[in-house]
Amino acid sequence: MTASFITPEWVQDAVFYQIFPDRFAASPILEKPNNLEAWDAPPTPHGFKGGDLLGVAEKLDYLQDLGVNAIYFTPVFQSASNHRYHTHDYFRVDPLLGGDAALRRLLKEAHRRGIKIVLDGVFNHASRGFFQFNHILECGAQSPYLDWFRVKGFPLNAYQGKPNYDCWWGLAALPEFNHQNPQVRRFIFDVARYWLEQGIDGWRLDVPFCVDDDRFWQEFRQVVKQTNPDAYITGEIPWDAERWLQGDQFDGVMNYLLTYACWGFFGGEKMDKELVGHWYEHGPQYFTPQADRFAENVRALLKKYPRPAVQSQLNLLDSHDTARFLSIAGGDKRLQRLAALFLFTYPGAPCIYYGDEIGLEGGKDPDCRRAFPWDENRWDNDLRDFYRTLAGLRHQHAVLRHGSFEVLYAAGQVLVYLRQQEGEAAVIVINRSAAASFELDLPVTDVLPEGMAFRNAIGQGGAAVGEGRLRGLTLPPLSAAVLLPGNG
Repeated sequence: MTASFITPEWVQDAVFYQIFPDRFAASPILEKPNNLEAWDAPPTPHGFKGGDLLGVAEKLDYLQDLGVNAIYFTPVFQSASNHRYHTHDYFRVDPLLGGDAALRRLLKEAHRRGIKIVLDGVFNHASRGFFQFNHILECGAQSPYLDWFRVKGFPLNAYQGKPNYDCWWGLAALPEFNHQNPQVRRFIFDVARYWLEQGIDGWRLDVPFCVDDDRFWQEFRQVVKQTNPDAYITGEIPWDAERWLQGDQFDGVMNYLLTYACWGFFGGEKMDKELVGHWYEHGPQYFTPQADRFAENVRALLKKYPRPAVQSQLNLLDSHDTARFLSIAGGDKRLQRLAALFLFTYPGAPCIYYGDEIGLEGGKDPDCRRAFPWDENRWDNDLRDFYRTLAGLRHQHAVLRHGSFEVLYAAGQVLVYLRQQEGEAAVIVINRSAAASFELDLPVTDVLPEGMAFRNAIGQGGAAVGEGRLRGLTLPPLSAAVLLPGNG
């Protein structure tokens, strides 16, 4: 680890909300083309719903009320795809999203509320519409931009036949940059610098593992931190991320190893392995319904990376690339509540995928990218209130953000752990069992003082330390408690 590894303090205090811009909210102010899918119709691979950034700006009060103070957006730059991972112009916000003016307004309104904005950087590949690649399509071997990509023959098989240039996953629509070209590197670094200068607060990097060049990401970090030392850099790494988290590349990653552990433990016997799909292959050892093995896995993740990175992990239950947790867990919202509670009381920044808080379901892509239903009659308001409570507790109690993490008990399907910092303590008790109650009675002589009393911040009852043991709480099946100092 580099000695100067410092990550942005605001990330450690953040509650993130991930937004897929085409599907969250559509402003009536913006005029749109006519050929849009109905908002409530099932999403399709190529259809557009018409969500935009002004729509997000108009819903910031909703997000602030939920407790959100950071937003991660999937790509917003001009593109001919609804997900916008096929970038045409890295220096222009997509007109369908309201263009640059909409992003400026969103940044102004978000920052006025203390909400940070992180954008998605797709720097491994571009699109057939990207100017330099389109230039090669038109001009062939005589294009001055030929070495921006790795072309292996002419004419380019960009629409028919096997692609004869390097492209992501063999998809002709996604030509991969030649990152060994200094001009390509400068172009990407200029993009990163430009949007930071426009006011964004960080970058989430798409498939950065495909750019197999540590020096590239080291230079990227230098550019970002020179532009804004407080900017956040997180990467999409679906497996062990030690390589990128030594202080010279990223601040954190999308913590998918933690996601797998949550799917396995909280999903338990209801976990739909078909919906988990290929993600299982990235970390099969993390998929366990047993509390002791789950505890081992989540503790190991805290030791795997340097502490600055641990505190800056983007912790998630699902994303635009996975089925939604609620669907993976067989639609059981009790399991979602337990998983969300764990996420909000574990080190790192919790991230809510838009709509999870109201009970939105969804299978594999594109079903996981349904439009947000703004008819409140379709919301699970109790679930939303629970998320609001979790976010509030995290904001109110520094120990839940910065405290140490120590497992006090892990057996069967029960997990008890302690967060502790400078005399403040929180004990989290999770009973994952669907059949048995759990009576809290644990030795705590070495970690909690005699006579200390706790109240349950999310329900009835409490506990106290007597004769060196923490006792007094009985948890029904599929329930949890957040024990904070005070009388219940």
